[in-house]
Amino acid sequence: MEFGVNFFPVVDPERKSASTYYDESLRLAALAEALGFEHVQTVEHYGSPYGGYSPDPVVFLTAVAARTSRIRLVTGAVIAAFAHPVQIAARLAQLDNLSHGRLDAGFGRGFLPDEFELFGVDMGESRTRFDEVVDACVALWSGREVRFEGEVHRFGPVTGFPRPYQRPHPPVFVASATSAASCALAGERGHHLQVVPSVTSREQLTAMTAAYRGARAAAGHEGPGRIQIKYTCYLGEDRATALADARAGEENYVRTMAGAVASWAEARSEQYPGYEAFVEKVRAYDFDRSLADHKVLAGTPDEVAAQIETIRGWYGDDLCLSLQFNPGHLPFDRAERAVELFAREVAPAFTGGLAAAAA
Repeated sequence: MEFGVNFFPVVDPERKSASTYYDESLRLAALAEALGFEHVQTVEHYGSPYGGYSPDPVVFLTAVAARTSRIRLVTGAVIAAFAHPVQIAARLAQLDNLSHGRLDAGFGRGFLPDEFELFGVDMGESRTRFDEVVDACVALWSGREVRFEGEVHRFGPVTGFPRPYQRPHPPVFVASATSAASCALAGERGHHLQVVPSVTSREQLTAMTAAYRGARAAAGHEGPGRIQIKYTCYLGEDRATALADARAGEENYVRTMAGAVASWAEARSEQYPGYEAFVEKVRAYDFDRSLADHKVLAGTPDEVAAQIETIRGWYGDDLCLSLQFNPGHLPFDRAERAVELFAREVAPAFTGGLAAAAA
């Protein structure tokens, strides 16, 4: 198994400024590299405390690149519907060059009706826009004098500039929330996968990862592909403090998410079957059940290691867990300590790499 660090800001500006959040996150990213973590990852959201401190993952990851030399830089994910593919391809290629080939390019469809309305994009086009942007970016990175003729995007002939550092192009990840069909398509096309267990059941996520692996193998792609699963991790020597932080942090996340998904009470889209249930899922959230179901990692190093052992049994040992250590308004010193504890006391049970770096 591999482990990375993930940044999903769910932060009240009245409690923590954007500059403070960025400063703290960049310090944790540099620490993660020093301790041997595999990657740094961040999201793309707009207009609210639900991820709104990360409107552009490329900008944040460029700052990480300037402070590090080895760790992978993961967009988790660029929302394909909100920009032109030539623009997205160029910005990602620039980051790949600035980092000397450390980019993993994750793409997502987006799922918040308010964000689609903000950009004047029809949610009914999200699948088409996503497929076209991923295909166009790969073509722009790999070829010259590219001509693209899609339903939404038409351009060319044009050569993508700058050319990416990695050849033929950076690894491509596809983010999927609940759809096994989307996971299978990612596997068939030879891409990698990003999933989030907090928004789906264990049975559903098992089906999603199985669909991905099966489709990738059937298509004859080399290797098993890479699967990143995102968790929030509250870790400390004192169990009571870690669990109290977890409860407060997760309840803050749920309250903030409730505002972000509220428009699903009225919105409907054939592209997002069942997403109207998000509102009820958020209302029904229960921290104790979430912890027992291993949707959140929390406790002492031994307890978190036991959770990861269970997760490995469910989804396989070829995973990369992308861990958020500074959710919400957790004090920085506790987030910093959690990163150190994970590297020294949890990771060695699953990989030797972090243990050697931590030593």
